[in-house]
Amino acid sequence: MSMTSNAIAPAAESFDWSDLDDRAVATIRALVADIVENARGGHPGTAISMAAAAHLLFSRVMNHDPSNPEWLGRDRFVLSMGHSSLTLYIQLFLTGYPMTLEDLKATRTLHSKTPGHPELDRANGIEMTTGPLGEGVASAVGMAMAARRERGLLDPGAPEGESPFDHTIWVFAGDGCMQEGVAMEAAALAGHLQLGNLVLLWDDNRISADDDTVIAVSEDTLAKFAAMGWHVQHVDWRGPTIDGTTYREDVEALNEAFQAAKAETGKPSLIRLSTIMGWPAPTKQNTGAIHGAPMGAQEVAGMKRAIGFDPEKTFVIEEAVLGHTRRAVARGRQRHADWTRAMERWRSRQPEHAALLSRLEAGALPDGWLDALPDFEPGETLSTRKASGRILNAIAPLMPELWGGAADLDESTYASVRGEAVFAPAVHSTKAYGDVALYGRNIHYGVREHGMAAMTSGIALHGLTRPYAATFLQFCYHMLPSMRLAAIMRLPVIYILTHDSIAMGEDGATHQPIEQLAVLRSMPGLNVFRPADATETVWAWRSAVESRDRPTCLVLSRQNLETLKRGTGHFADGSGAARGAYVLCDPPGGTRPEAIVIATGSEVALALAARERLGDDVALRIVSTPCREIFLEQPQSYRDAVLPPSLKARVSVEAATQFGWRDLVGDAGETVAIDRFGESAPGEVLQVHFGFTPEKVAEAVRRTIARGKEKA
Repeated sequence: MSMTSNAIAPAAESFDWSDLDDRAVATIRALVADIVENARGGHPGTAISMAAAAHLLFSRVMNHDPSNPEWLGRDRFVLSMGHSSLTLYIQLFLTGYPMTLEDLKATRTLHSKTPGHPELDRANGIEMTTGPLGEGVASAVGMAMAARRERGLLDPGAPEGESPFDHTIWVFAGDGCMQEGVAMEAAALAGHLQLGNLVLLWDDNRISADDDTVIAVSEDTLAKFAAMGWHVQHVDWRGPTIDGTTYREDVEALNEAFQAAKAETGKPSLIRLSTIMGWPAPTKQNTGAIHGAPMGAQEVAGMKRAIGFDPEKTFVIEEAVLGHTRRAVARGRQRHADWTRAMERWRSRQPEHAALLSRLEAGALPDGWLDALPDFEPGETLSTRKASGRILNAIAPLMPELWGGAADLDESTYASVRGEAVFAPAVHSTKAYGDVALYGRNIHYGVREHGMAAMTSGIALHGLTRPYAATFLQFCYHMLPSMRLAAIMRLPVIYILTHDSIAMGEDGATHQPIEQLAVLRSMPGLNVFRPADATETVWAWRSAVESRDRPTCLVLSRQNLETLKRGTGHFADGSGAARGAYVLCDPPGGTRPEAIVIATGSEVALALAARERLGDDVALRIVSTPCREIFLEQPQSYRDAVLPPSLKARVSVEAATQFGWRDLVGDAGETVAIDRFGESAPGEVLQVHFGFTPEKVAEAVRRTIARGKEKA
C-alpha cells in the first residue's frame, strides 16, 4: 500500500457520526419507499440498503461542491447500478444540489430531472447515464484513466497527492454489475494500469431480479479482483446470520475502508460491503420481492415503524435533518475555495499549462490545426485506414488532448500516435513497445472491445480530453451497448472501424461485415462516415474532431483506393463530404442527368468505372455519400439539388446489405448490395463473385432507366 501526504485534498475528517446522521439514514429509507409508491414503480431494495453508505460518502468522504456541481477539482461519482437511481437523487437533494423534493416526487415522470435511471446532467450532479449494468464500472475506469492523462498534460511534475488535478473516482455497483463482462474487462485493465484514483464499492446484498444470486453465482469475487491487481477490503454488515437478527450497519468500519482505499494510490480499490437488501422492511427484506417493485402500503408502514417514522405520513423531511445534511454545501464551498487557491498558485507557476487548460475547458480547437491536415494528391493510392493514420499523426502534435488506442489491433488500424509513449506503468513495457509511461498517449486495451468502448465514454465524460477507439468494423458488435450510451449522452467519441467490407478477403465470413453499417446507421445521434478515398477521410476526421455533441464512426478500408480527381467544381476539394453527400461528377457539357448512382466508400470508384463503361449512352450523375446522417440533416433544398425528386432512375452501390437504401433509391431504383455472409478468398475475387463490378452496376443503371420509361 502506498501512503502519501496530500497538500491539495483535505485530510480525512475525524469521524463524528451522530444521532442526526442516523435520523438522516432513516429519512432516506422512508423517502425511497414513498417515492416508489408514489411513482407506482421503481427499485426500492438497494436504495434502502445503501442509504447509510451513500450518506457517509456524500456527507463525509467525497470531495464535491453542491453549489457548483461542475467544479473541475471535484471527485466523480458513478452509480453503476442505475436501477437504484434514488440512491443518487436523494443524496443530491439532501446535500444541496439543484434537486428539490418536488423533483423527487416527480420521479419516473415525463421530462422530470429524476428519470427511472440516471441520465447525464452534470449541472445537477449526475456524471453519466447508467442503467445497463456494468457500464458504469467500465466508464468509471475510463474516468480514472482520463484523470491520470490530464494530470500528465497539465501538472506532470507535482508530487503525488499535491496537484490540483488529483481526485478520486467513486463507483457504487451491485451484484449484477459484478457479473457483467464489460465491468470485468475494464476492471482487469484498471488493475493492469494501477489506477489508484479509483474506488469501487460493491453492494454485496446477494439479491437480484431472480432472487438469491446463489442460483447463478458462486465465485470468489474478492479473490478475482485481487488477482487482477486490485486492493480489496471486506466490510461485513450482515454478521454471522442472514435473518437480520445480528444486522448492524457499522458505518465507522466503512469509513475506515473508504480512507484506506483513498490512501492506496498504487492500485484501484474494491470494497465489498455485505448488506441485507431492503433492511429493515419486515417481510420483504433479503428477497427478490423488494428488488424492483413497490413495497406495498403494509410493508412500507412496517418499515417506517421500525425506523421511527409515522406510517401515516409521507415525504417527511425534518428541519434538523435537512440542516444537518446541507452542511455539505459549506463543506464543499470551503474545499472548492482551498482548491481555487491551489489552482492560482499552479497557474502562476505554469502559464503554458494554464493556457492549455483554458483551451481545453472552453472546448476550443488549437490554432492552425486545419492547416496541419494533410493533402493527398489525385492518383495517390492507399487504403483509407492508412490515410486515417496519417491524418491522426498530422494533427496529434497540435492536439495533445486527442488520445486513444485499439483493442489489440494497433498495427492493423493505424490508430497510434508515432513517437508517443504507451499509457501504462513502465513495468509493463515489452520488446515491441518499450516506451511506456504513466502519462502516455497510446492506449493498449487488449482484446476487450466492449470494455474499450465503455472506457472511452468515461474518458470523454471526464471532460478535458478527446478519445478515440479502434477495431475492425465487424467487431463493433462487441461495442454496441457502450456506443449506444455514448450516443444517448451525446459524447464526442471517435470510433475508428477498419476492414470495412468483404474486400478484406481471406479471413472469411466471420470477419467480413455485412449488416454492420445498417445497424450503426440505425442508431440515433451517431454519425457514420464511410469515405471514398483519402481526401474524404480528411473531411471525415475534420467532422469528427469538430463535433462536440455526438459520436462519430470512421469506417475505413483495408484495401488500397485511388485518391480521386474531382475537377474544378464546387466540391473540388472534397468538402462536399462534410455535407454528408455531394455530386462528385455530372454528365459533360451541362447535360441533364438521366440516372444517378449513389455510392459510398470503395464503391465510389466502382461507380466511376461503371460511368466509363456506359460512356455517352447514359447521362449519369455520381453522388458520393460518405455520411447519410449528415446528408439527411441538410436543408431540403440541398438534398433536392443532389438527388432531384423528379429523377427516379437511381442505383445505390455499397458492399453491404441493401437494408436502408430504399429510402434514397425509391421504388423505381435498384441496389447493388450483398445480403448474405461472405466467403474466404482474396478481396478482388470476392468483389467479382458477389457482383461488385462495373458491368453489374452499369446493368443496374440501364434497368432502372428502362423501368422509368416503361412507367412513363
